[in-house]
Amino acid sequence: MKKFVFTLVCFGLINVFAQTPLEKVTPRLQLKMQSDNSSVNYLVWIYFADKGNNLDSYFANPQSVVSQKSLDRRSKIKQQSELIDFSDLPVNQNYIDQVIQNGFELKQKSKWFNSVSGYATKNEIDLIAQNPFVNKIDVVETYSKRVDDIEFNGTQNNNDNPLQPEGTHSLNYGSSFTQLNQMNVPAVHDSGFNGAGVTICVLDAGFDNLPHEVFSSMNIIAAYDFVNHDPNVGNQGDMGEGSHGTATLSIIGGFKQGQLIGPAYGSNFILAKTENTDTETPVEEDNWIAGLEWADSIGVDVTSTSLGYIDFDPPYTSYTWQTMDGNTALITIGADLAAGKGIVVVNSAGNEGSNSSHNTLGAPADGDSVFTIGAVTSSGNRSSFSSVGPTVDGRTKPDLMAMGSNVYHAGSFGNQYYTGGGTSFSCPLAAGVCALILQKNPSLTPMQVLQVLRSTASRSNNPDNQYGWGIINALSAINSLIVPVEMTLFSGDYENERVNLKWITATELNNFGFEIERRDDFSSYEKIGFVSGNGTSTNRITYNFIDQNLSAKKYYYRLKQLDLDGTFDYSSEIAVDIEMLKDFKLFQNYPNPFNPTTNIKYYVPDAGKLKIGLYDVLGNELTTLVNKEVQAGLYEMTVDGTNLASGTYFVKMISQNNQQTIKISLIK
Repeated sequence: MKKFVFTLVCFGLINVFAQTPLEKVTPRLQLKMQSDNSSVNYLVWIYFADKGNNLDSYFANPQSVVSQKSLDRRSKIKQQSELIDFSDLPVNQNYIDQVIQNGFELKQKSKWFNSVSGYATKNEIDLIAQNPFVNKIDVVETYSKRVDDIEFNGTQNNNDNPLQPEGTHSLNYGSSFTQLNQMNVPAVHDSGFNGAGVTICVLDAGFDNLPHEVFSSMNIIAAYDFVNHDPNVGNQGDMGEGSHGTATLSIIGGFKQGQLIGPAYGSNFILAKTENTDTETPVEEDNWIAGLEWADSIGVDVTSTSLGYIDFDPPYTSYTWQTMDGNTALITIGADLAAGKGIVVVNSAGNEGSNSSHNTLGAPADGDSVFTIGAVTSSGNRSSFSSVGPTVDGRTKPDLMAMGSNVYHAGSFGNQYYTGGGTSFSCPLAAGVCALILQKNPSLTPMQVLQVLRSTASRSNNPDNQYGWGIINALSAINSLIVPVEMTLFSGDYENERVNLKWITATELNNFGFEIERRDDFSSYEKIGFVSGNGTSTNRITYNFIDQNLSAKKYYYRLKQLDLDGTFDYSSEIAVDIEMLKDFKLFQNYPNPFNPTTNIKYYVPDAGKLKIGLYDVLGNELTTLVNKEVQAGLYEMTVDGTNLASGTYFVKMISQNNQQTIKISLIK
């Protein structure tokens, strides 16, 4: 990621020397304005010189700008004190308001580039340039997707690939078997990996037909349309129709036994509609950048993008094959920034490879931190359309290959299925495998994930610019991962006014120990203790740590596992909600209503005789739940209503000096 640090520095600088308003307008925008009349509306980027004053509050409270999940992901790359930087701070709203007053029509804003995009006339641009906080005004390059890039050239429910042999795997992949089996994904699923705990953002055109059966079990945690600026990412009669996103989403994470299963069907998903498919309205890179910034703030781990930018609508200057150097296209710079924040950025190579004698990549596939994915047939041969490298500066591209011809995917109507071809379809397959790898070892950085995939792919020993490092082998990649400490449990329970943390390891390799870290909703993680490890072991080992003298609020815990060589890894986060207990208390059951069981907590401040019974509405005791001597403390029990009729019941708790009753409802 050689360009990441440089880019941050460049966009964080303030001009030392005063600029004239004309100097703030780039030469190419000046040239365009000279040849047009004054009424023309230009789509421009306005770059600000700074982000205003009083920025310390953001650095003191990083969760005010990005989620805790995003901070946790960044900790794999950055020091705790450097989890956010200038690029993460919001664009100054006063600056935005002022340029709007100058006539600017806001379209998108980018905190990473400290800029806004939108429309302005020549007179408005001249006025905007006079603001002292404006650093540069430049034209936004706009892209129109070619017809031959739209990848629905297949047929409905027609897949000639061989079906899965009976009894070979735990899942029935139906017609999607070939595209997964080529990468050994079914064997990885058999081992228990499905992408669980990993968040994937799919940036694409419209996501029509989400009620399709293949999405019925998918966990979609967020969705937004950056073309029309609303949360509806489907077909609603506005700009950006289409089902391209529907297809790619189904390929990466769909699940329907006997039909289609994606490699990462257990992952969480974020949907960003960034492409306008209307031919009269070009697609802009800033939509994609805005979508990526949004996904980062939520806490995405992997992005999958089946888009590429190379040819632009007149009168805008197009990128050329010669500018695919990883440093020129704004979208490529944005992709490298995302990788520098710990995001695995996966992108299709493009479908311009019919001339395989020269570079045919589109941005951001030229990025050095981007996982560029080409396409192969079911037999493993490069698909003729799959774009090739190298980049202009001589780097090998694509990075990896996955099946991109005759790929099975969900359709945009009913529960239909189709086959189609394009690197758009090889990209989500590869992104899904990245999620499997991160599930096994969440501590891996993007470049470590890429190295794992490259080192285990079919051409790992002889990469070239048509196949890269070859076809992905998910099973070999998973098996190559060495997890220093394999943790099978991490939990926390509140009892007797203290939190008891417990974790269990199945294996340990050079384990120095665990730092215990804690935060609440208003603070960042801090170290609160240390427990020594057991070096190297293949035995099941249980660890404990007591946290006490706590206030009544919600706490979050994680473990920082340290190796003997100083390297470290973080566990997943757990939450413990503390309600300080001093008085005799019977808590309301959960869930309520229930069927057939419900849980009830109760607190006893003093040791003594305790009885808890279940009663009907007439006061008849149906069963005794507790009747014994108990010590002071917090307890929990389960009430089973299997043999009870639907209706209202009462739970009564009685001690020598106290009595409490709650009402519970059983619905069958």
